[in-house]
Amino acid sequence: MPRPLLLVSALLLGGCASNQPVIYAGPNGGDRSVSDAAIAECGRLAAAAGASQYGGQASDVAKDTVKGAATGAAAGAIGGAIAGNVAQGAGIGAATGAAVNLVQKLFVPAAPNPAYRAYVERCLADKGYQIVGWQ
Repeated sequence: MPRPLLLVSALLLGGCASNQPVIYAGPNGGDRSVSDAAIAECGRLAAAAGASQYGGQASDVAKDTVKGAATGAAAGAIGGAIAGNVAQGAGIGAATGAAVNLVQKLFVPAAPNPAYRAYVERCLADKGYQIVGWQ
């Protein structure tokens, strides 16, 4: 596999890191394996109830990438008009805008679907856990 393809694959996999709830363990700490099992169980229950963890994420990235390409094309066309080649400037701007937006999305952790997050939080609260945030 060529090196650039390996790098892109690694970036894509890194961008898929999941966002999980952080449980308050109390002043004495707690058994991490027990709370991790509770989080996993609540995630399975949420999925079984129909709440997808990252619903619509791929389409959002695609829409934002197209928006970045359009913005880049407009800016590139302006720069191209000044330099004397509108079409070339628009093409360079579109490619740059799309690439910048896509790479930026790869490094932003995916936020869980609000329905999934609410379900998991309620499930964990029912089990006696206190959630301090998601990461």
